[in-house]
Amino acid sequence: MMKTMFAVIAAAFLLSACDEPPPPAAAPPPVVAPPTFMVFFDWDRSNLSAQAMTTIQQAADAFKTKGGARVVATGHTDTSGPEAYNMALSLRRANTVKDALVKQGVPATAITTIGRGEAGLLVKTADGVREPQNRRVEIVVQVAMGSKDDMAYCAALSALYRKTSTRSPAQGPEPEAMAQCAAGNTAAGIPVLEKSLRDAKVELPKRMM
Repeated sequence: MMKTMFAVIAAAFLLSACDEPPPPAAAPPPVVAPPTFMVFFDWDRSNLSAQAMTTIQQAADAFKTKGGARVVATGHTDTSGPEAYNMALSLRRANTVKDALVKQGVPATAITTIGRGEAGLLVKTADGVREPQNRRVEIVVQVAMGSKDDMAYCAALSALYRKTSTRSPAQGPEPEAMAQCAAGNTAAGIPVLEKSLRDAKVELPKRMM
């Protein structure tokens, strides 16, 4: 009798266990954005302040903690002054930051500089406005990923930009970024094309991880 009772209880436990839903699948790990640092400039200037030097030191330290990383320094201006002049000024600012990074131990070959002039305003303003937040260089410490996947992703971004852009092919930093992709320098091409497509509200292609 006791054996029969135990057998019934054991069977009930087994049936109960079978009815329980499976545990939920583990959530995928969050996508970690690459470290980004901002250096700001006085109006019509490309020299570095003490605060800028501190920020550059932090960017250099971040680079040194990540094996195989690259740095992309993208210069910007506000909307005051001629557009062509601002494009050149933004590149001077980016190159000034590059020189300072090299002095802090970042190899020059690991740094890509880009000038965007008045494009990519941090604070949207009308033309001719002196906005301090727009006079900047953005420093992105890009961690290298699988080169084969990066090349495919970079090519997909380039194709999507060509398909959706209404700009003249010679305008903006995107042509240089696409050239970097074609040359295999995906760390320089990907951030520029991703930002451009996001700014245009275009959905990015899926990336193999």
